[in-house]
Amino acid sequence: MKKLSRTQDKNIQVGIDIGSSKFCCAIAEIDPSNQNVKLLGVGSCPSSGIKKGSIIHRDKIIEEMEKAVTDAEIMADIKVNRSWLTISGEHVRGINTQGAIAIQKPGQTPSATDQEIRIEDVYKVLELAKAISFPVDRNILHTLPQEYIIDTMNGIKDPVGMSGRRLEGRVHLVTVATSSASNFINCAEELGISVDGLVFQGLASSIATIDKDEKELGVAVVDIGSGTTDIVVYLDGGVRHTGVIPIGSDSITNDIAVMLQVGKKEAEEIKLKYASAKASMASPELEFELPVKNGGISRKISEHELSRYVEARMTEILNLISREISRADIHQKLTYGLVFTGGGAQLSNLAGLAEETLNIRARIGAPKGISGVVDVASTPHYAAAIGLIQWPLHYQDTQAGIHAGLTPGKVFKKFTAWFKEFF
Repeated sequence: MKKLSRTQDKNIQVGIDIGSSKFCCAIAEIDPSNQNVKLLGVGSCPSSGIKKGSIIHRDKIIEEMEKAVTDAEIMADIKVNRSWLTISGEHVRGINTQGAIAIQKPGQTPSATDQEIRIEDVYKVLELAKAISFPVDRNILHTLPQEYIIDTMNGIKDPVGMSGRRLEGRVHLVTVATSSASNFINCAEELGISVDGLVFQGLASSIATIDKDEKELGVAVVDIGSGTTDIVVYLDGGVRHTGVIPIGSDSITNDIAVMLQVGKKEAEEIKLKYASAKASMASPELEFELPVKNGGISRKISEHELSRYVEARMTEILNLISREISRADIHQKLTYGLVFTGGGAQLSNLAGLAEETLNIRARIGAPKGISGVVDVASTPHYAAAIGLIQWPLHYQDTQAGIHAGLTPGKVFKKFTAWFKEFF
């Protein structure tokens, strides 16, 4: 293999999406003058060492991650030495919390006179919001502000420079199992890749697929993976709920494999080529031949009959998604409904079934907001990887790099930059 001509500098961002069915690595260059994101290279590799977001075979993970990274390096002609990673699984939990402080200047006691709010006050509020007793095996991955309240004024996005006597912050925390996070980082470091931080897979996909208006008026991003489905609910510009459902598109593949008595690989190909989420959109007249092994009898099945089983399973998954979204405690309809992304979103007529089943607006979300070799990463399959390379431009939160060994001083500097860019 030829020697790569460039090494990774500060303007090069790398994201490695870790999934149960595939690893995907994306390399992009960020233009500091206008923050444009130019995609330079993409690499992917089937995954066999992860099940439902958890590691089941460490050596295979390292081997498959290396293959995805190498393919991206060759396309971009850049040697990767640091990267962001996605994380998902049943262990991921989201919780809404809040913190409040009295505003006072250094050396003074609180009085009836309003005090100006400084960024240090905001930082204190967020620290108090995080002061929740978690089990020893859990850690906070993301601290995502929803809104601030100054005295009786609520819905404030940026309180710095305003005056008041009391500042309250409402935030959404995303927590993960410490051991799971550490194991993924160790696998990357085994390849000589320093980890900038871990990002919840649903959040990464959100960055690549939705815009500011959707976040303001209400939308739920549903990343359907192979073994899990990640859900992120936005309203008023902030994250209101995150959740993970331990079922994904692989359950549909298994149904097809059992029903048609074919291998999982063949079942996956049949699903993508012939299946429809809405059986009414599949023709009873259009038949296709099933794979024959070991001199078996030739068989045929119609697309409509296949899709009847697919629709039944997909309807079940949609109802689980609806139940998870209802936990967001939002007492109004999401204006922009659902945005489906991830590999499972490539199922034909999925959005139509969702609108019919849940009576809510739905669309398929593909990566956007980038330039460069976009043709090779234009499907929902790549949403999380593309979102990762855009992550530093959107959410430089106080927890993003904590597993990567950031010191409190570095975290505070990142927080200051993040706070100016977040809203």
